[in-house]
Amino acid sequence: MPASFESLQKILKLEAEYGYENRAVVGGLEKFLPIWANEARKAHLDEKMVAVVGEKLQDYPRLNPEGRAAAIQGLIEILRSAPASTSQLQPTHSEPSATPRQETPRPPRPAPSSGVVRPAAATSTAPTLGLNAPLTVISGIGPANAQILRGIGLNTLEDLLYYFPRRYDDYSQLKPINRLQYGDELSVMGTVYSITTRPVRGGQSQITEAVFTDGTGFLRVSWFNQPWLSSRLPEGTQVVLSGKVDMYLGRLVMNSPDWELVEQDHLHTNRIVPVYPLSGRLTQKNLRRMVFQVVSFWASRVPDFMPSSVRHGAGLIDLGQALSQIHFPDSQDQLKEARFRLAFDEIFLMQLGVLRQKQAWQAGTAQVFSAPREWLDNQIMRLPYALTGAQQRVLDEIQQDLASGRPMNRLLQGDVGSGKTVVAALAAAIIAREDAQAAIMAPTSILAEQHYRNLTLTLAEGENAPLRPEQIRLLVGDTSDADKAEIRAGLESGEVALIIGTHALIEDPITFKRLQLVVIDEQHRFGVAQRSALRSKGDNPHLLVMTATPIPRSLALTVYGDLDISVMDEMPAGRIPIKTHVLSPREVERAYQLLRTEINNGHQAFIIYPLVEKGDRDEGKAAVEEHERLQREIFPDLKLGLLHGRMKPEEKDEVMSRFHAGEFQILVSTSVVEVGVDVPNATVMLVEGANRFGLAQLHQFRGRVGRGPDQSYCLLIPESEDAVENQRLSAMAETNDGFVLAERDLEQRGPGEFLGTRQAGYSELKLANITDVHLIEKARNQAQALFSIDPDLSRQEHEPLLKTLEKFWGNGRGDIS
Repeated sequence: MPASFESLQKILKLEAEYGYENRAVVGGLEKFLPIWANEARKAHLDEKMVAVVGEKLQDYPRLNPEGRAAAIQGLIEILRSAPASTSQLQPTHSEPSATPRQETPRPPRPAPSSGVVRPAAATSTAPTLGLNAPLTVISGIGPANAQILRGIGLNTLEDLLYYFPRRYDDYSQLKPINRLQYGDELSVMGTVYSITTRPVRGGQSQITEAVFTDGTGFLRVSWFNQPWLSSRLPEGTQVVLSGKVDMYLGRLVMNSPDWELVEQDHLHTNRIVPVYPLSGRLTQKNLRRMVFQVVSFWASRVPDFMPSSVRHGAGLIDLGQALSQIHFPDSQDQLKEARFRLAFDEIFLMQLGVLRQKQAWQAGTAQVFSAPREWLDNQIMRLPYALTGAQQRVLDEIQQDLASGRPMNRLLQGDVGSGKTVVAALAAAIIAREDAQAAIMAPTSILAEQHYRNLTLTLAEGENAPLRPEQIRLLVGDTSDADKAEIRAGLESGEVALIIGTHALIEDPITFKRLQLVVIDEQHRFGVAQRSALRSKGDNPHLLVMTATPIPRSLALTVYGDLDISVMDEMPAGRIPIKTHVLSPREVERAYQLLRTEINNGHQAFIIYPLVEKGDRDEGKAAVEEHERLQREIFPDLKLGLLHGRMKPEEKDEVMSRFHAGEFQILVSTSVVEVGVDVPNATVMLVEGANRFGLAQLHQFRGRVGRGPDQSYCLLIPESEDAVENQRLSAMAETNDGFVLAERDLEQRGPGEFLGTRQAGYSELKLANITDVHLIEKARNQAQALFSIDPDLSRQEHEPLLKTLEKFWGNGRGDIS
């Protein structure tokens, strides 16, 4: 029998099992018919046979049960007698098969393309087109609706199955009318006592008013511009209403409630009702009906990729049950279980991914570097200050990595001013001691130049310096062509032992003789491709990534699970805590007075604005206009510099150099000063429009002052008197601990504040909360246990998980770092 006929025969048999209720295919047999006919014609099947099938099925929905049974059984007999030779004309690619769909390989990507966890393929034997079928197979979805659905990313049945509600309205509790109270949100079951429609607003609108009764009392209900309800809900109709109980002229009323007839399946009333994100002319009721059709047929048929050992160990419900309950929960408890299962899936697959990354990294070999204790002690003694306990601990961890024979893959996180650069400098010295090379990449030319000055002072000046000044070079975008050529030659020959630069390090055709250490500063500002390009210039080099943005523990467990993490949680001795104050916009003159007082005492100040220039639709303050106003009206006797991201690199460098040299008393800037700028004489940081910045970013701004021996201040002024924003900003005044602020920022603004290109997918998680440490630890423990017994997921029972994992991670293991 031809394969297309076999597929149709299975559907017909399933329809018979369902009692001829037209449920064998989502959308009904009449929806399936044109798709099947098209496939049959592609397979060059007999046109007469295709016509016979069409004739039998096109009127199927309008037949009575006896007529449907006769049509189905008649077709089954016709198909049995189909000539065997017809199968020779059936192309192998044309059958709408229910066998697992093979994923087309895609290039490796560093993060999940979406937070939605879906099985790699539908392996159900259900005779349908599968979850890849277009939404037009659903009854009620034509080309116009399909176009609207495409606008919110819904193209297939699978898309709709995994389109989760954004919230729920709980109408599961029924109350008699005589017990209703103002403010209740619930369902009421009753009978239409009376209903009328009348014009309002001079005939421009209409209002339909009805009175409902349940025997205990009467409830007045109204709908605007729905006059058809008068004929749809005549007197005596039994209806379930769901909505909020309001009050009008002392009487309880419901305005525009959802309603359903009592005999209908209740999707919109008398239950916990899902509320979905909408777009265009799509309505909640229509979308719920579409989802219900897919969920009722497919949820129980989706294969569960999760191994039974993990399901039992973590206390998870089945995937099919979770998909059903996440859309149409029977109770709050079942909704909670469904959310936990699907959120667990997301984090679990994340954990397996980073564990594979870590395994791949550790499987490589690397050059061993082991510095003698006496030599390293001498280098530490050369420093103008003693190392903190945290710096010494991190240095010991890095030494162990460099001597292990495996590539170092370490994240060094430390608060602003904790001394990360000194540790990186000592690591570079250990590498250079054995004639190998190190590269340090910074996100801005300002920061790269500052690193160059500091590292030259640390490593190439004074007695017993490990490097000579000419062995340390700076490469940024505006480095002259002659210097670039000289630097390239020095790196190729090995004469340059330490190169510091921006992305120019990877954009220029640079070749290293022996690159063995790569240091990435403010790593979240670089994309995967940039980090990978620099690392590829060496042979499995050691990698140290640094950030001054404290990483919350939950993120460290997930996003950075492939990295060894060092924490610099101790500040150098003598640092005076910065005093932080949140001021209202009306108190800006107080801020200006503090600036003038500090400047009169010989200090300098920053003033930060969220915008470069003011746009037509933006009410926020901008640096360019405010710089002119401040210079003209507020500080006419002082010199004010201006710095923003649209300036050329050489212009920015010149402004910062002049500010560092004391030529400007005040620097007006945008967020370009967030990272790395070190001006010890600056004691005031004033941030206007502070509500536009995250806490982590404000903490970075604050770190630009307090670098010297004098008391420093950070003043935050939001754009309005809004109490909530001021309460959020008050966290800055409560603590100088960057880790505390990072946790709060993660809760308030999500993970995007901390993540770069590699981790973009993590901010798209549909159900998992990246701040839920309990969930993360449970998923991590289960992933580690599974990984310990089958790291390659090669066992037969783990095959569905492997396919889903590869789909989740884009068929690639991602990038390491």
